[in-house]
Amino acid sequence: MLLAAEKGDITTIIGGIAPDWGPFGTLGNEARVMVEVVMAVAILLCLGIAIWGAAKQRIGATALRDTFSAEQGKGLIIAGLTGVFIIGSLGTLFTIVYGMAV
Repeated sequence: MLLAAEKGDITTIIGGIAPDWGPFGTLGNEARVMVEVVMAVAILLCLGIAIWGAAKQRIGATALRDTFSAEQGKGLIIAGLTGVFIIGSLGTLFTIVYGMAV
């Protein structure tokens, strides 16, 4: 009986599938810091949108008696919080997708 993976081990498999980052492979920590900064700015932007939506909903519903403004505020709150959730989950999603590919 001849096994196809007789001489290989998990490091051979993972080493063959590991991504080649090309010119970005030498960046290392600097690249990770840049990605973290971009994600932090995006999260702050999404939180700002959610806060703006909450203010728009509150002002539109009470002071202006404008139902359209209140509905826009709800949409902004949902969009902002959804953006925060998606950006916060990107690391987990990439890990799951990469793990499924391995």
